[in-house]
Amino acid sequence: MAEATTATALEVPGGWWDLPEAPYPPVQRTPPTPSPIVRYRHVVRAVQVVAFGFLIAFALVTGPGLGGGKLDGFFNDWVYNALIIISAVGCLARAALVKQERAAWLLLGVGLAFWAAAEVLATVWLNNLANPPYPSVVDLLYLTFYPAVYAALLVLVRGRMNEARASLWLDGLIAALAVATVGELFVFQTILSLEQGSPLAVATDLAYPLGDLVTLALVIGVFALTGWRPGRAWTLIGVGLAALATADCLYAYQAAHGTYVEGTMLDTLWPAATLLVASAAWQPPRTVSIDLSGWRMLVVPSGFALVGVAALVYEALSGSDPIAVALAATTLVAATLRTALTFRENLRMLAQTTRESLTDALTGMANRRRLITDLDYAVSASAVEPHALVLFDLDGFKRYNDSFGHPAGDALLARVGRSLEAAVRPHGRAYRLGGDEFAAIIVSHEAGSRAVVSAALESLAERGDGFEVTSSYGLVQLGAEVADAAGAMQVADQRLYGKKSQRAATTVSKQTHDVLMQVLLEREPDLREHHAGVAHMAVEVGRRLGLTGEALDETARAAELHDIGKMAIPDEILNKPARLTDEEYEFMKQHTIIGERMLAAAPAMGGVARMVRASHERWDGGGYPDGLAGEDIPLAARIVAVCDSFDAMTTQRPYNTPKTIPEGIAELRRCAGSQFDPDVVEAFVAAMAAAEVD
Repeated sequence: MAEATTATALEVPGGWWDLPEAPYPPVQRTPPTPSPIVRYRHVVRAVQVVAFGFLIAFALVTGPGLGGGKLDGFFNDWVYNALIIISAVGCLARAALVKQERAAWLLLGVGLAFWAAAEVLATVWLNNLANPPYPSVVDLLYLTFYPAVYAALLVLVRGRMNEARASLWLDGLIAALAVATVGELFVFQTILSLEQGSPLAVATDLAYPLGDLVTLALVIGVFALTGWRPGRAWTLIGVGLAALATADCLYAYQAAHGTYVEGTMLDTLWPAATLLVASAAWQPPRTVSIDLSGWRMLVVPSGFALVGVAALVYEALSGSDPIAVALAATTLVAATLRTALTFRENLRMLAQTTRESLTDALTGMANRRRLITDLDYAVSASAVEPHALVLFDLDGFKRYNDSFGHPAGDALLARVGRSLEAAVRPHGRAYRLGGDEFAAIIVSHEAGSRAVVSAALESLAERGDGFEVTSSYGLVQLGAEVADAAGAMQVADQRLYGKKSQRAATTVSKQTHDVLMQVLLEREPDLREHHAGVAHMAVEVGRRLGLTGEALDETARAAELHDIGKMAIPDEILNKPARLTDEEYEFMKQHTIIGERMLAAAPAMGGVARMVRASHERWDGGGYPDGLAGEDIPLAARIVAVCDSFDAMTTQRPYNTPKTIPEGIAELRRCAGSQFDPDVVEAFVAAMAAAEVD
């Protein structure tokens, strides 16, 4: 009886070695909470517009000379200071409100705060003295900005780079040394030759451009390593620091010549630099993707090393600056260390790549590639000492994997792999070829090889409640039976699957006997012809849907046994010609669960048991017992459902008049997409058409 297999058959209530789908309320999705940067975007933009507006006004007053008198004093003293204070507050607010990269922006905010303090102190105190001291505490506050910037940049680089190798930090050092060398030759010496005053005053004048050039060198290194695509934040930082370096170098040069005048366009560069850095703080963080392969690994260190070479050549031909020579030589030493570090990293990566290419990722065992390499050696070595190749294939692993899931299956493979390695290690090496296939090359003395194979088979066996995993093997003597690796693999594989087929036939026979014994206990109805017909059709449909081997065999057995649970259903319900009551129908639906329990008595029938349980599920989810839908229903169960329904519609049953074959096919197609899998229906129709032709 196939009481609910069609839409009209039954009215359903509710070394080398068949129920309507319940309506579901729409899912209420909570919108993601915006980041603090997004939440404060309008406030930040408003502040930026005001700040850059004052910056433009400052540039107009100091540049074309549109100001004058008190207006100049207001802009040079208070607008100038306010812009730098706003920049410091912007970075500090970013650190306070946004947890991500807090340390970096706190450091930058502190550095800018020292700068702002220096500007305010200079305005209210230093500039009002007749003979202001130089250097003074104001210069100390100014110069404190640079260590804070260095630390902030390093933290930003560390957090935003997806890979922070030691070589990257060395690249930054090389860039800094090269820039310092250029600064010594063409900036510092020029300024120094014009400087007058105490050594401390001269050192202070040189400290500003030196600090800027080192900072700028670090940014250049980051830009180069990102392929000159650093993103908006790093671009703003780079442009801001470049403006700062330009301003400091021009100031140092003008101060040395005595030509610096306060309130010119030069003064615009300093607040512009700080505002650009503060703007970078409120850009969305983006991880810098650094490609450390190919020539890009050497572009930065090689380019700056060439700067050191050029500086040495320049000094050899035209000057005698020992500081520049020392800086250039240190640059070359750092570049040499970078080359050695790169070579060491490449050796490590090569060793890791080689190891991974010869190692199975799941078990850590040697893999198929390593087996082929070792097999060539073992064939030649067999002339001195006999060796054998043994291939192993697990029996019952697919059912274990289907029953307990892929993670459990992977764990079992790793476990038996370790056991196999331990069993084989004194006599050779074990390998995992992929899936549930293993291999071993062993020293093959007659009695010894049998003992090793026996231990290997035992190591690959796993037994537990409801499952049993064992293995089949195929062995070939190297040298004596085959003369090359390819031949050894072929012969061993043939012997393996010969034994596997024999073992499978024996196992199925025994387990079928066990199932039939259980069936007799539950009382067998007269449904033999129905089951045989359904099984035959299921096999033909399965072939058309690409099933082969064990999967096709399990489909046939599920078709034969899909109604086995009806042994426990009373005859008055099973053969009732009238419509079933709600209570009777609920009782009838238990037959798939009973069938599963009966079949599961044999471990090897576990897969078939699951298919029998799902044989009355519907494509639209309205079936029983689990309400599975679509492809969540095993393919074999979907095939059985179509074949069983067609047989029920076209044969005489107590509760219906049989349909003709065309009527049955038309009914299947009508229910495709609701009760049945449409692809299975079309495969069934094609199989029926082919059978009629034959």
